[in-house]
Amino acid sequence: MEIPTQLRCLFGGAVEQQDGTYLIEIPEREIDLGDLQQGETYRVAVLGASATDDATETPTGSQSERTPSTPPVAEGEQRTVEIEDIGEQGDGITRVERGFVVIVPDTERGERVPIEITDVTENVAFAEVAERENYD
Repeated sequence: MEIPTQLRCLFGGAVEQQDGTYLIEIPEREIDLGDLQQGETYRVAVLGASATDDATETPTGSQSERTPSTPPVAEGEQRTVEIEDIGEQGDGITRVERGFVVIVPDTERGERVPIEITDVTENVAFAEVAERENYD
C-alpha cells in the first residue's frame, strides 16, 4: 500500500456508536505531537482490519510487528525522507508515520535523502544519510 506524504498520523481504533452517530477516537498523543489540532478539519481514510495488516509494511517490504504505541521505525531500517526543518543544534528534522521525529545531522531543509536509522528511543529516532548523490 502506498502512503501519501500528506499523511499526518496513522493509528488503529474501533468505530463506536453513540447517540445516533459513529465515533472514531483520536489518541491524545496525536494532538500532543502537534500534527493535528483540535477544532480543525481533516480527511480520514478508514481501512478494514485486513487492509490494516497490509498498511503495516515497512518501506523495505517486511511485515512490521509494531503497535501504535511503539516507534514506527527500527534500527538499521532504510528509507528516503525529506528534511522538513532544522533543529536548534543545526540537525535536520523529518517526521515519519504518526508524526514521529527523526533527526538527521548534516542535512538541509528541503533536502530529500536516503537515510539509515541508527538509534531509536520512545519519542525520537536518529539517522545518518545512507548515501549522497554527487551532482558535480
